[in-house]
Amino acid sequence: MEQITIFSDGGSRGNPGPAAVGAQIVDAAGKVVREVSETIGNATNNYAEYMAVIRGLQTAKDVYGKKTKELQVELKLDSELVKKQLNGEYQIKEAGLVPLFIEIHNLRVASFPNLVLTHVRREFNKEADRLVNEALDA
Repeated sequence: MEQITIFSDGGSRGNPGPAAVGAQIVDAAGKVVREVSETIGNATNNYAEYMAVIRGLQTAKDVYGKKTKELQVELKLDSELVKKQLNGEYQIKEAGLVPLFIEIHNLRVASFPNLVLTHVRREFNKEADRLVNEALDA
């Protein structure tokens, strides 16, 4: 089974404040397949983290089409809270995140049955963090 890794990060300057998302898709050989760097208006850090996961998955779907169902996908993010909420380990207390949770759930069910979420320390998510800052600095 072909493997890809998606690194995702979201951030805001102020909480809430100007926010952006970054995502990088890397194939099994370590080659960067696609990057996303976008502002998302004013948002909280957690909202931006959720949006980064969505944009990473949507971009992978754009790149791989229906083949995503056959991919082993590891999505790495540095928000332990978001990872645990998406895996059902933590409750979602911020009502504004529920629609994003549902959107990610629907993407998982429809297109990413082999998705694994991995929490990584910030220093192992530098490229996604760089993409967030590029968008915010633009």
